[in-house]
Amino acid sequence: MALSVIMPTLASAASHPDIEREKRMASEIVDSILDGEPVTLEAGGHEFLGIFTEAEEPRGSVLVLHGRGFHPDWQTVVQPMRVGLVEHGWNTLAIQLPVLEKQAKYFDYVPIFPYAIPRIEAALDFLAKNSRRPIVIVAHSCGSHMAQHWINAKGDEALRRFDGYVGIGMGATDYRQPMVEPFALDKMRMPVLDLYGEEDYPAVLRMAPERAEMLKEGGDPRSRQLEAPGADHYFVDKGDLLVELVAGWLDEVWPRLNEARSGWSQVISAEVRSQVHYRPIAAMAAIQRWRQRVLAPSRNCAGFTHILPSATATR
Repeated sequence: MALSVIMPTLASAASHPDIEREKRMASEIVDSILDGEPVTLEAGGHEFLGIFTEAEEPRGSVLVLHGRGFHPDWQTVVQPMRVGLVEHGWNTLAIQLPVLEKQAKYFDYVPIFPYAIPRIEAALDFLAKNSRRPIVIVAHSCGSHMAQHWINAKGDEALRRFDGYVGIGMGATDYRQPMVEPFALDKMRMPVLDLYGEEDYPAVLRMAPERAEMLKEGGDPRSRQLEAPGADHYFVDKGDLLVELVAGWLDEVWPRLNEARSGWSQVISAEVRSQVHYRPIAAMAAIQRWRQRVLAPSRNCAGFTHILPSATATR
């Protein structure tokens, strides 16, 4: 029954990105870029915008993928990431992903996910030539849908091309439009950060335990799941917090050469550390068992992802 509802919607959706809208957005933002240099990339016979920002002493590279319908200098999430991480020693490249008209919904976007594949690969080619590894993909919302579509489609061929993954607000869709494609988190045999806001969309919150279980299946003990206090899906007015959380995790996984490896709780400020819901992979099995035991009788409990940290260590 679900497929009979979903598939006609997808079939009637636009099947090609709105290239003209991408060009308009590029012309509007290029002259206002204050940090970084615009670069022109090419994929699938079309040019698209990237913004490359270099650190003074780079320790690696970050590819930043924006959310639905936005651009590589979007003020929330994307700009804090592409500029803020440079201050922590990471070269960043933010790119324009395929977009549709402003009113388009999740089901409209699913058919154009494949158009993101050559763009992500072109961006990684650019970083391979102009930057250095490790390469970490930081993807927000629909950008994460597109990145994981690429991973599901290309498998090991894709996974060999990067070294870590940060998914922000993963699983966001629209009302009565459930995810059509699965997460690829269990396929990533690498460090992964699952970051979302305390006030994120219901679907993002609801699927947090599922994502946590997939991180455990991925098997990297450096993977984390973090719930950012007071943040919504777009981290509005929380850009500094976003940078601190992501940079802190990167520092834990890839410490600077002159720093000893330290735990996440030592590289995040005490103020933030006291509020963030921190879930190392070792705790995820216990979380799942607790969730099944305590919440199974009342699965309609809307806020269970907020309850989980009280049953685990918050550091």
